[in-house]
Amino acid sequence: MDTTVRGAERTTGPPRTADFWFDPVCPYTWIASRWLVEVTRVRPVTVRWRVMSLSVLNEHRDDDPEGEWGEYMWAPVRVCAAVERRLGPRALGELFTAMGTRFHLRGDWGDLVGALDDAGLPREFADAAGSTAYDGVIRASHARAVALSGPDVGTPVLSVTGADGERVGFFGPVVSPAPTGEAAGRLWDGFLLLADTPGFHELTRAATAEPDVGRADPTAR
Repeated sequence: MDTTVRGAERTTGPPRTADFWFDPVCPYTWIASRWLVEVTRVRPVTVRWRVMSLSVLNEHRDDDPEGEWGEYMWAPVRVCAAVERRLGPRALGELFTAMGTRFHLRGDWGDLVGALDDAGLPREFADAAGSTAYDGVIRASHARAVALSGPDVGTPVLSVTGADGERVGFFGPVVSPAPTGEAAGRLWDGFLLLADTPGFHELTRAATAEPDVGRADPTAR
C-alpha cells in the first residue's frame, strides 16, 4: 500500500483516501499540505502524495508568471519525482516536509542535498535536479491532476472519490494560515460535501493577506 499518512485520533464518517498533487515551491501548496496532515489527526483520512509542476503548467504561456524562477523550479520537482518513482509516495511525503520546511520556513531554497538528509533519503537523488530523466514522470503525474481538476488551475490539486464512486479533483484549498484541530476537520468535512455534490466545480474569493506558512512540525510526515 502506497499510503503516507493514515489514521486519526477522532473519526467522523467513513475512511477516505486523498491524493494531493503539489509543486514544492508554492507557499499556498505548503500551507494546504500542512492542513491536510492536520486533518489526518482528526479524521479517518489516508493521504497519497503526488507531483505536479508549475513549470509544466506555465510552459506554453508567453509570460511565465514565475518570472526568473521558472527554470529553477524544475530542480525540486525533479528530485521529488525521482523519489516517488523509486521509493513511493510515503518517501515523497517525507521529502516534501523536508523541502517545505527549508524553502518556506527557513528561506533556504538551494540545498536539495540538505533536504534529502533531513528526510533520511539518499543524497544521490539530488542528481535528478539537473536531469530530464524524470520529466516524463512529472508530465504524466501532472496530466493526471489536470484531468481531474481541469486545465485552468494551479497547485495543489486535491482528489477524493465522490459519492457517485467517481474520482473528482479540485484546485486547492487555498487557505492561510492552515487550520488546526477540529477547525481543520471541519474544512475537510466541507471539502467532502463539495466533492460529493454532482456538478459542483468552483468557489472562490480574493486573497486578503500574504500567505502565512506557519511553523514546522517535525512529526508531520
